Order: sequence, then C-alpha cells, then structure tokens
Amino acid sequence: MTSTDTLTTGSSIPTAHPAVRLSGVTKDFGSVHAVRGIDLEIRPGEIVAFLGPNGAGKTTTIDMILGLSQPTSGTAAVLGIDPRQAIARGLVSAVMQTGGLLKDLTVRETVQYTANLFADTRPVAEVLENAGIAAIADRKVAMCSGGEQQRLRFAMALLSDPALLLLDEPTTGMDVEGRRAFWSAIRADAETGRTVLFATHYLEEADQYADRIVLISHGRIVADGTGPQIKALTSGRTVRATLPGADTGVLAALDGVTGVEVRGDAVLVHTKDSDATARFLLTRTPARDLEITSHGLEDAFISLTGDTR
Repeated sequence: MTSTDTLTTGSSIPTAHPAVRLSGVTKDFGSVHAVRGIDLEIRPGEIVAFLGPNGAGKTTTIDMILGLSQPTSGTAAVLGIDPRQAIARGLVSAVMQTGGLLKDLTVRETVQYTANLFADTRPVAEVLENAGIAAIADRKVAMCSGGEQQRLRFAMALLSDPALLLLDEPTTGMDVEGRRAFWSAIRADAETGRTVLFATHYLEEADQYADRIVLISHGRIVADGTGPQIKALTSGRTVRATLPGADTGVLAALDGVTGVEVRGDAVLVHTKDSDATARFLLTRTPARDLEITSHGLEDAFISLTGDTR
C-alpha cells in the first residue's frame, strides 16, 4: 500500500500518517528569522491550540502548513504528503478571520456556490446544520452578525469533509453565547475524527476546548502539552487579600515574591512561597478575605513567551 492509498477525504476514517508533521522547519524573510527550527507532530483527531504573542511566528507557520509558503529549511507534511497536494485533494480546509463572503447572497446560496467548486462535497443542508446556521439559511450575508459569518465560513470549510481543519481566530466578533455554541459544534465535529488546529487570542478557549496547547515565541516552540501541563510549568501561586493601603514595597521584599498588584482595596501577591506570604499577611498586617490560587494559562503564557531571544 502506498502512502496515498491510506488517505481519505472523510475525516471519520483515520489515516496512517500524522495530520501535521514539521521537521526542523525554518522560515527567513531576508535578515528576519520568523521561524527558527520547529519540530511538531499533530495526531489525527486532536484539537490543538497554537498560541503565541504577535510576531511569534504563528501565521508564518500556518502558512507553511497550508502550502502558501515554503520553508527556508526543514520539511512540512500534511497527512503524509506535500501541503499543496493535500489542499488540492480537499483534505485541508481553513477558516480565516475575514474575507471570502459575498454580501448579496443568502447563507444557503453562499454554501451552495462554494459546493459547486468541488467535484464531491457533503450535502449543503448537512453542513448548515453542523455549523449551527440552518435556521438562518435564507438570511442575506450582509444581515448576518460577525459571529454568524464566522459560522458560515465554518460551514464552507466542512463541505469537502477535510481531514484537517485550520481555524484562525475563529470566534472573533462572537459574544459569549456565540463562542460557546461555536465550540460545541467544533467539538462535536472533531469527535468524528477530524483534526483541528486553531490560533486564538482567547486563552480561556484554548484552556477549555483544546486537547493540547502549543506555545510559540520568537519562532520557536517553548511549550507543548495539555492545559494542566502547560500551567504546571509556571511555578508559584497568587495570594489575594483585602488590604486597604497595602505597603507594596514591604510585600515585594518578601522572600519568594515575584510581583505585587493593587486593585482597589485588594492586593495580589505573586509568590513562589504562598504559605509564607499568607502567614505574613495574616500575622503582620490587617489583611482579611485571603485567597490562594494557582497560576492560570495566562500566567503561563506571559512567563513562557517572554523574551527568549
């Protein structure tokens, strides 16, 4: 059996290859080293969040996965073949933030028009239902909210029944309810075996919906694991207390303290020794309403994607 024999356009049938494999991938733009040697393997059926600050190399890496640009060095493969071949065979779809919609068409007409571009697609009614927009199928695109337009792009991406789905800031413009409903649709779709790779600035989305989180900074992967694993990489906890007029200088000088914030009458002390910090607050100050919390994904993100040039 050849490598292409194992590929299918149906995401419910697993392939014998990683959904994405990047080996020693670099990308230079003149003297700018956008990607500096990335090794990444994503297994079929995973939902993976790709996170990093602006300029970290996320978009450049995604462009190489989509075959929109070639690595300066290293290799990129999607489902065991060249990314452009995977795209041409309908094995990969992408949902981008903007563009690609004709405002005068209805939602159904837009999906039907897109379906006409493929030799073989899933039924239009099915993808409208899966994307959660069957109820607005007769609405003009111009009358759809930003969140509804993003779901429309999702429906269009599902037409070819891709094995790999890439989402770039997929819930931009959605309210809380819209984001929840969108991710419910994504999770249900991924359960069929489709691989989902998404980039987002909403860290709570990555924490809540991704099976795995990949953090990139300055063109390199700095962390790769589950949400709890990523958060565990950042040591320390935060001690929060009600303490009007807190002496931040005294608190900052305590052993293990890495930062102090004042928010109204509350003080937040970031520390590697929460027991000692809490003991000081309770015995040496009039602090009350003490809370000790572990660092979250945002803390890990800031810590791990700092200046590591």
